[in-house]
Amino acid sequence: MNTIELLHQIAADRILVLDGAMGSLIQEYKLSESDFRGTILKDHPHDVKGNNELLSLTRPDVIKEIHIAYLEAGSDIIETNTFSATAVAQADYHLSHMAYELNVASAKIAKEACLEFMKLHPERPRFVAGALGPTNRTASLSPDVNRPGFRAIYFDELKQAYRDQARGLIDGGADILLVETIFDTLNAKAALYAIEELLEERNLKMPIMISGTITDASGRTLSGQTVEAFYISMSHGELFSIGLNCALGAKEMRPYVQELAKISNCYVSAYPNAGLPNELGAYDQTAEEMEQFIRDFASSGFVNIIGGCCGTTPKHIKAMAEGVKGIQPRKISNTKPNFTQLSGLEPFIFRPELNFVNVGERTNVTGSKVFSKFILNNQYDEALTVARQQVEAGAQIIDVNMDEGLLDGVKAMQDFLLLISSEPEIVKVPVMIDSSKWEVIEAGLKCLQGKSIVNSISLKEGEAKFLEQAKKVKRYGASVIVMAFDEEGQADTIDRKVNICKRAYDLLIEKYSSKLKISYSIPIFCSRHWY
Repeated sequence: MNTIELLHQIAADRILVLDGAMGSLIQEYKLSESDFRGTILKDHPHDVKGNNELLSLTRPDVIKEIHIAYLEAGSDIIETNTFSATAVAQADYHLSHMAYELNVASAKIAKEACLEFMKLHPERPRFVAGALGPTNRTASLSPDVNRPGFRAIYFDELKQAYRDQARGLIDGGADILLVETIFDTLNAKAALYAIEELLEERNLKMPIMISGTITDASGRTLSGQTVEAFYISMSHGELFSIGLNCALGAKEMRPYVQELAKISNCYVSAYPNAGLPNELGAYDQTAEEMEQFIRDFASSGFVNIIGGCCGTTPKHIKAMAEGVKGIQPRKISNTKPNFTQLSGLEPFIFRPELNFVNVGERTNVTGSKVFSKFILNNQYDEALTVARQQVEAGAQIIDVNMDEGLLDGVKAMQDFLLLISSEPEIVKVPVMIDSSKWEVIEAGLKCLQGKSIVNSISLKEGEAKFLEQAKKVKRYGASVIVMAFDEEGQADTIDRKVNICKRAYDLLIEKYSSKLKISYSIPIFCSRHWY
């Protein structure tokens, strides 16, 4: 039995228990700068105290003791000491070059702790979750209010950083990959892309866990998505679980976990902080108090996996593990309606009562002379007003097209989508990325945290190209329109239309049937087309 099968078997029987905070326990050791440096960074010219991930190399005894403490408290899954072990986050300490090494070492320590513990307790398997944190940068928002289209990091940089981290975690022996504390869904999409690409190359299958964070009482991520929009944006992945952690205490997190439990077709996790931080930044909620909240989550049928985040300790985890003992885990429903789901900052679902879907096509250089003029003259602020007017007028999706002979389509698409990503009143709706050029479509997909629509792909360049593009669209987390073209050209008769569409459908079903959703009952209305 492989790890995925074993985890499913256990999760069907009882609620799984994660560990708690790593940083809270590290602080109790009162480590010095020399502890963090060890011998390997003796002459490093920059301070490294506070870089907890380094301790996997310089004080592995401390990290292993913490893992053992959580295993003894009842954790089924322990997280590696790698929350900030990406090249991106390690750049703050001028240690980006050590990212892979940190991940390998951290995974090995956690694996050793599990194996040693299971020798004493062979009746209960323990698992290592390789933790991939959010980094300290966001791909959806500008750090400079005066330059809304600027980003401190972009999709490809994040993808490479996450790929290197995942590679290290796998090489070190992690059983699970956990993308956690997601405050920007575009960052998480880059992580998922990197993981799926790496696993495909290695011909591996691993359980993937996703955990977002709701930053305040607004019920949204830092980058602005609602819980349901976040779920839809992540649902293209082959996920073992999706959940929430950090930022909020269990009491404040409850309504958002409940919402996830209603809509998720995979397991649901929750590992909140030990209450909200006090005026000194500490967490005051006791283990007994937290047990009551987590027991409520479990008895209400919200969760399959529980644990703790900031401020939690082995005492908290032990209390939570005892609190959920004997409570049946949340049941996954297999009868949810198979509606096409899209998202911007908010969800958009193709329910039958919609009748038709209105796509605003004025943000298309071939559909609006005004918009085209603004883009060609580099008047992007004015172009934003066109997009805003489309949404205000009732557009449920906006179509963005930059196919104009005088334009650099890739740059224009990136520039415009990055700008609208900083405009919540626009990007609350899904975006249709519209181009006849694959490189323009792909550039657009790297800019959007929501689940968008690609318009379009077809069989005109053959089956291999069609399937490769379909795979990438899925990996970027988008829906797709398939046009009735094949190697001989555009369909011009009813028979040709039917044959081409059936051929495309059969190819996609054969390749991607586990995740494919076909929407055909609701027409999509644009100013020029019916799709």
